[in-house]
Amino acid sequence: MKRIHYSWIILIVTFFSIIVAGIIRSSSGVFIDPFENEFNWDRSVISLAFAISLFLYGISGPFMAALIEVLGLKKMMVLSMTTLLGGIVLTFLMQESWQLILIWGVIIGLGSGLFLTVLSPYIANRWFEKKRGLAVGILTASTATGQLILLPVLAVIIENYSWRYAVGLILVLCALMLLIILLFMKNAPKDVGVLPYGREVESEEEEEIHKRNPIVIAFNGLKEAVRVKAFWLLAGSFFICGLSTSGLIGTHFVSYCIGYGIPLVTAAWLLSFMGIFDLIGTTISGWLSDRFDNRWLLFWYYLLRGASLLLLPFALSEGSIVMLTIFSIFYGLDWIATVPPTISISRQIFGVKKSGIVYGWIFASHQAGAAVAAFTGGVVYKIFDSYTWAFLLAGVFCGVASLFVLVIKKQNSKADVAPRMIS
Repeated sequence: MKRIHYSWIILIVTFFSIIVAGIIRSSSGVFIDPFENEFNWDRSVISLAFAISLFLYGISGPFMAALIEVLGLKKMMVLSMTTLLGGIVLTFLMQESWQLILIWGVIIGLGSGLFLTVLSPYIANRWFEKKRGLAVGILTASTATGQLILLPVLAVIIENYSWRYAVGLILVLCALMLLIILLFMKNAPKDVGVLPYGREVESEEEEEIHKRNPIVIAFNGLKEAVRVKAFWLLAGSFFICGLSTSGLIGTHFVSYCIGYGIPLVTAAWLLSFMGIFDLIGTTISGWLSDRFDNRWLLFWYYLLRGASLLLLPFALSEGSIVMLTIFSIFYGLDWIATVPPTISISRQIFGVKKSGIVYGWIFASHQAGAAVAAFTGGVVYKIFDSYTWAFLLAGVFCGVASLFVLVIKKQNSKADVAPRMIS
C-alpha cells in the first residue's frame, strides 16, 4: 500500500489549525448582543474591539511570513496558538470595555494573524510543487469555514446557558489543536526526508534560511511591491473583499438578522450555511485558478458578490427564510473564493519565494477593509438604527473591485514573470 505523502498530513494539520483560529476570531458575531446585554457596553465600542482584531491580524501578516523564515514554521504555529489560548482564558476575567479591546482586539487579533493570513500560501508554496491551487483552495476554504461552521453551536449554548460556556468550548478546541501541532507539525519537507509533493528532484533554491530582522524582511518586501501597479490593484480589490466579507457579514450579519426579528440561532445557522458552501466554492476556486485566467475569475466573483449584497436587505425586509437560505448558499460559494486567484496572481508576478510576504501585505489591505466595515457598520447602526446602508454600499464597492482586477495585465506563465518584477 502506497504511503500518504507527508505534505497531505501537513495540509490536514494546517486545515484544522486554521479552522480553530477562525472559530475564535469570528465568534465575535454571536458575542455582540450577549456582551452588550451583560456589560451594558455600547455596540460601537464592541465593534471597535472586533475591528482592531481584524486590522491587527491583517497587518501582522507580512511580519508573520518573515518570522516563519527566522523562527521556523512549527515554532510560529505553537506561539500563535498559545497566544490565542491565553486570550480565551483572559476573556473569563474581563469586566471593563478596555479589557475587551485589549483581549479581543490586540491579543486575539495578533494570535490569529499567522493562521488567517499567510499560512495557507506558505504551506502551498513550500510543501507542494503540484496541486498548489487545490492546496490553497482547501486551506483558504478552512479560513471562512472555521469562522462560520460552529456558530450555530455557540449560539445554542449562549441562548440556553451563557456566553461563558461557549467560550469554554472554544478553549477546549484551542488546547486540543495546540497539542496536535506539537505532535505532528514540521518545519519543512526535508525534516521528514521527503521533497515537496510532486517534485522529483531537489531544487537548488530550496530552503534558504534567513537570520535577518523579520521587520526588515517584511518592509523590504513592501518596498519592492509598491513599485508594481498590480500590487495596488490587488490590494485595492482585496480591501473591498475584506470590507464585504469578514468585516461586514462576519461581524454584523447576525445582529442585522436579529433586528428583523430572526432568532439568534436561526441567524447563526444562516451564517453557518455560508461556511459550508464556502468550503465547496473556495476549493473549486483553487482548482479553477490552476486552469483559467485568474483575472476573469476575480471579476465574476466580485460582481456576483456585489449583486447578492444589494439583494440582501430586500430578502430581510420580506422576512423570507427561504430567500435568506438561498442568499447564504449563493454568498457562501463566493465568500473567499477570491483568495486562490489573488494568491496565484501574486505568485505569478512576484515569484514563489517572495510572494508570501507580498501576499501578506495584500492581505493586510483586506483586513484594513474588514476593520473599516466592522467599525463603520456599528456606527451606521447607531445613526440609522439599521445596517441597510452599510450592506448596500458594500455591494456597490464590490462592483468597483470587479473593474480593478481586469486592469491587471495577464501573466503568460509562472516561470517568466518573477525576474521581470523584483530581483
